[in-house]
Amino acid sequence: MAVAGLYRRILPSPPAIEFASSEGKRLFSESLQNGTMEGFFKLISHFQTQSEPAYCGLASLSMVLNALAIDPQRKWKGPWRWYDESMLDCCEPLEKVKAEGITFGKVACLAQCAGAKVESFRTNQSTIDDFRNHVVKCTSSEHCHLIASYHRKPFKQTGTGHFSPIGGYHAESDMALILDVARFKYPPHWVPLALLWEAMDTLDEATGRPRGFMLISSHQRAPSLLYTLSCRDESWASMAKYLIDDVPILLKSEDLKSVHDVLSLLLMSLPACAGNFIKWVAEVRRQEEEGSSLSKEEKDRLAAKEEVLHQVHETELFKCVTDLLSSSTSNCKLRKKDSLTEIAANVCCEGAALLCGGLTSRNGICCRTCIRCLKDNGNKHTTVVSGTVVSGGGSEQAVDMLVPVSKAMTGSSCDTTLNNCIVMHPANNDVLTVLLLALPPTTWLDIKDESLLAEIQGLVSTENLPDALQQEVLHLRWQLHYLKRCKDKEVDTDLTLP
Repeated sequence: MAVAGLYRRILPSPPAIEFASSEGKRLFSESLQNGTMEGFFKLISHFQTQSEPAYCGLASLSMVLNALAIDPQRKWKGPWRWYDESMLDCCEPLEKVKAEGITFGKVACLAQCAGAKVESFRTNQSTIDDFRNHVVKCTSSEHCHLIASYHRKPFKQTGTGHFSPIGGYHAESDMALILDVARFKYPPHWVPLALLWEAMDTLDEATGRPRGFMLISSHQRAPSLLYTLSCRDESWASMAKYLIDDVPILLKSEDLKSVHDVLSLLLMSLPACAGNFIKWVAEVRRQEEEGSSLSKEEKDRLAAKEEVLHQVHETELFKCVTDLLSSSTSNCKLRKKDSLTEIAANVCCEGAALLCGGLTSRNGICCRTCIRCLKDNGNKHTTVVSGTVVSGGGSEQAVDMLVPVSKAMTGSSCDTTLNNCIVMHPANNDVLTVLLLALPPTTWLDIKDESLLAEIQGLVSTENLPDALQQEVLHLRWQLHYLKRCKDKEVDTDLTLP
């Protein structure tokens, strides 16, 4: 009986050695003894087979992200947050990847957008000795993993370009273990490191540039504690263009004589989609799972967010932005007063949708929203918004939203009074402040008036910002840099960071 299709391929050996062979087991045992299989166990715990023939880059990356325990901050299935190939869709449409595969630069872009720390090297930016050192470093630790982009031909394998993680290194034979994500085709196998370098040192026909390798690890702290840029809305490209390309042109105006003039011009010129581009991050939880009290981890995360918010409020730029938004002459598209109740309704609906796949923010409504100001043993206030989300079908989900707050300044337009607890939740003025701080330093150089330029540079300088806020701003600046490069299709020509 004839059977359509192919069932695996025979692994050409040499040059490869199958992982499950007696020789492969010997290499594994000796490498384990020598300490260069440390990353293997985390990777093998999350080893997956690519779900599409062209998804090797996505499968390799989701495998590594899960091995590093990086939270995707979005639902996979049911209530679970977990990386899957289908989640890696921000830098390249999945349909395009399915049809054409993905380039080296786009995989690095996806890793960055997922919140990982990424160091990318094409073979023309490194040497085989440096590569070997990186392999040893990553295989000797469970906190760093290496993904190789290579051509299969040097290994006498069928196919062309491919991505897979490196799971181990055998020093005596100078061989690396490839955890091939195309498991329907080839099993995991050991290859000579020199031959792997040769396989990477080939040109990708899609870009005309060499392949290479990337080191992926976790940041010591969450890259975004309170603020993040979003490319989920289709308008992100126009917003990125405005901030990187249009703002410097606007600042060439001869009419700018004061800080008020500069800020007024920029805020009035903001695209209508600005509110969808930068967001503050709220934490939502099921009421029935956690009860009314906060865990230590929740308190710590909330405290970190509140510290960032407080540091934003202490900047001189925040005071300037707040004054401008409070002015009767301000025409900023984001001037509308932030209502915590309205914010809570939207966030609780989105949170309920993430926590139980049956609800969506479009057909769900929030009702019985209640804002509470709780005190812990140290009399510290915690603002919790409790709500019940009702879907169009009548199903209900009770949720809590944990709100980072800061002591309100006199005259603030966005205070919320709860049982004599005066608080200030994240609002348009601090979001705009952080967005302005995140603009590249070169943005302001075309201001004609030298004294005004110096004043603006003093307001937006990150050098003297407190550590938490500085890291938040630098991460947003990096996000903006990467999104602009994605828009301009430059991620495959320049892998440097801003």
